[in-house]
Amino acid sequence: MAPIKVFVIDDSAVVRQAMMHLLSDNPDLVLIGTASNPLVAAPAMKKNRPDVILLDIEMPGMDGLTFLRQIMAEDPIPTVICSTLTGNGSKVALDALSAGAVSIIGKPALGLKQFMEESRHEMVQTLKAAARSKPKLRHSVQPRIPTGHEPAKMPRPATNASNNPVHTFAVNKPVVIGSSTGGTQALEQVLAALPADAPGIAITQHMPERFTAMYADRLNGMCQMTVKEAKDGDRLERGVVLIAPGGRHMELRKAAGQYYVKVFDGPPVNRHKPSVDVLFRSTADVAGSDALALILTGMGDDGARGMKLLHDRGARTIAQDEATCVVFGMPMEAIKLKAVDDVLPLHAMANAIMRFDAKA
Repeated sequence: MAPIKVFVIDDSAVVRQAMMHLLSDNPDLVLIGTASNPLVAAPAMKKNRPDVILLDIEMPGMDGLTFLRQIMAEDPIPTVICSTLTGNGSKVALDALSAGAVSIIGKPALGLKQFMEESRHEMVQTLKAAARSKPKLRHSVQPRIPTGHEPAKMPRPATNASNNPVHTFAVNKPVVIGSSTGGTQALEQVLAALPADAPGIAITQHMPERFTAMYADRLNGMCQMTVKEAKDGDRLERGVVLIAPGGRHMELRKAAGQYYVKVFDGPPVNRHKPSVDVLFRSTADVAGSDALALILTGMGDDGARGMKLLHDRGARTIAQDEATCVVFGMPMEAIKLKAVDDVLPLHAMANAIMRFDAKA
């Protein structure tokens, strides 16, 4: 198999040199070019099209976000953002995910060379996974950004039997979701399709620190449900979505008939913090057959064993299908373990959640 062709676009000479060194002894990846900005990169990439791009955001001449939108509107190429995720950089990086970036790697403002060496494994694995992804052609449009003055969320009125059944919502059955590469876009699609009175949802999405709060705010602006970054002790109630904070694990707990989350520090699990397995295993312990678990797009196997435990304890388990995944790794590993009841396309997930809720 031919090695994966990588092109690096970053105005930092340290990053470009570090990537040359990092990829020089990897037989699966080959660096076909580097550039200090997109204006220099574009002609070179037309002559030799890369399989994956490592792209900075803030660069002279043309910023990375503008270039990414141009690529995704003309000739989609899997792209990994490598940028400083502080202040406005976090907002722009979030826009990059919405524009079609496969994944984000946060780099520090200082100590770049050391960071690149320490992140060698993550960088290589992320580039490999991104190269296997299937970016879709997108219209070059500006995403909607919450203003902080969003209108109050109004619950959906109950409908009569001629449409959808009226729910009494006496039973609170939790929904847990795990996702990674491509998951930010996938979660947007699922959550935006749910009504305000949908069952409580706890989510672990692999994401850098200081990033999940902003992501939750953006989802909150586009969804009928209330979406927030989880804090220790938050209750999982109807109409609420709790997202595990980057750099912290999240477990589901239960007391006095109510579900709540425990957010805590600890070593990475399956190389991740937060880890999907941590959320899924705790849900199996406290909810068992009362839970619904979804495993969405992502590389690696985080969540597969936790989903197997949920499945064996009677929970409803669903994996996203390969055709709609950006990376089929996590769902595929769960399927291999025979941990999955159904394999569904992404657009069917919201309906699956509401069907599960209707049986409560």
